[in-house]
Formats: sequence, structure tokens, C-alpha cells
Amino acid sequence: MDRLTSLRLFREVVEAGSFARAAEAMGLSAPMASKHVAQLERRLGVRLLNRSSRHLSLTEAGRTWYEQSSQALDLLDAAEAALGSRADATPRGLLKVSAPVWCATPRIARLLADYRTQCPEVLVDMHLANRRVDLVADGFDLALRATQEPSPALIARPLCPVPFHLVAAPSYLRRAGAPQAPADLARLAAIVPSYVNLEGLSLRGPGGRQAALRLAPALRSDDTTLTLHAVRAGMGMAYLPGWLVDEDLAAGTLAELLPAWRAPANTLFAVYTSRRYMAPKLRSFIDFLAARLAA
Repeated sequence: MDRLTSLRLFREVVEAGSFARAAEAMGLSAPMASKHVAQLERRLGVRLLNRSSRHLSLTEAGRTWYEQSSQALDLLDAAEAALGSRADATPRGLLKVSAPVWCATPRIARLLADYRTQCPEVLVDMHLANRRVDLVADGFDLALRATQEPSPALIARPLCPVPFHLVAAPSYLRRAGAPQAPADLARLAAIVPSYVNLEGLSLRGPGGRQAALRLAPALRSDDTTLTLHAVRAGMGMAYLPGWLVDEDLAAGTLAELLPAWRAPANTLFAVYTSRRYMAPKLRSFIDFLAARLAA
């Protein structure tokens, strides 16, 4: 039996959750699909799948083999596509993406839904965390990062600007008083992110004037969603991305502080490890985000 066919068949079985569906997708009979996986297990000397009459599940060895063999297949597909030897470069497979917690918004949900419609054979696996993952060590295909200076060790494609705002609830401002100048921010309670250093951040105001951002922490958090809820509850002010607070600002449930003073703009980048042999699933996702977010 062809080993490459066995690899593709095994991946299809895992993603379809069924020998019958995988066999149909690859134009094989169900018994032949079972033989391919059995031969693969004999060659490797390990059981890859736990089988019952109704369910399939990966063993620990099967999970490791699936992740690594899928990456190898994606690399082969990308290499063939780059050489123009594949007529069908359809994006497919698992796409593991890291993004900040504040990407959990209706805007991103709509984008993911539209991408799924456009590329239904790609399974996007989104991991939201306010930390910088190691793309290679953690097994990510792509990371979305809002920064002014992307890492020079990685490929970074700019997608769109992401403005940040100083915001607070009107109820809090009635108690504490609205700031009139950057120096007034130091007397307000602030919910400060523990995953980023805001010290040394400067605000630029009318006439090009600059002022250092000085905050008095009332709460530290590594979760942007908790920070937003704390601000809505009137605990204090925070420095949050527009994607997260635009609707609150429009509805009046939050107010922007010192709108004439702005911090330097951040750009959202798609960050990945190499331009060579990009899998169709990765290229299609980045191109889709770039087109939609630029619009």
C-alpha cells in the first residue's frame, strides 16, 4: 500500500471521525481504509486509534502522529503548489492560530464565519491568550499581534491599525471627576494589564505636545475581558483596544478620557515563521484577513 495514501487516509479518518466518511472522501472502500490505518499502525508499532462500534478516538501516540504527520502533509502540499504541479490547491486541514483575548468580539466572529463559508475544509483552532506564544515550540501556524515593533525574527504582515482608548464608566467619572489633562490620570484608579508594560508610554496631544502616561493601579489582570467588566462596573479607568470598547463608547456606557490625547497607534500583524512553502490554508487565511480588515 502507498504510504502517502495511508497518511492522508489517517488524517481524513481523524478529521471526519469515521472510516466510512473518510473512505468516501478519498474514493476508497471502508475495508480498504481500515487496512491502510492498520498497516500504518503495524509499521509504527503503536495503536493510533481506539475503535468501538460507534466511536473513534485518538490514542496519545495517535494524537502526536496526527499533529506531526498533518504538518508534513501540509508542507508537501505547499511545496507541490509552489512548483505548480498541483491543479488543486484547495485550503484544507487544521489551522492553529494564537490571538489576544480582546479578539473575542463580534467583529472577529463574523470574519471567522465568513472565512468558514469561503474555505469550508479549513478547521480554524483559535487560542486566545494575552501572552506571546512560541510559534514553533507551541505548534502554532499563525499569531495575531498588535504592536508597534513586530519581532524581526518572524515574518509579520500588517493587517490594520488598532486604536486604543483611555475609558471609564460615567458613574465612576461622576465620583472621581473627569480628567482635564494627562497629569490628572494619576489620581484616578486604573485597571492595569499585567501582560504589558505601560510605563514609559507617551500620549501625544494638540500641537504635538507629549505627556507621559502615569497610572495608579487599583487592580492588575492578565485578562482583557475581566478588565472591561471592571471598568463597566465603575471600578476605575483602563487603556483598552477600540475593537473591545467601540460599542460601549457609541452607547454611552463608557466614556473616552482625554480624546485629544492619543498614544502611538498599534498595528495588528499576522505573524508566522516563513514565507517558503506556505500551506494553502495559511496563505488563504492571511489573505482573507488582510482584505477584510483593510476594508
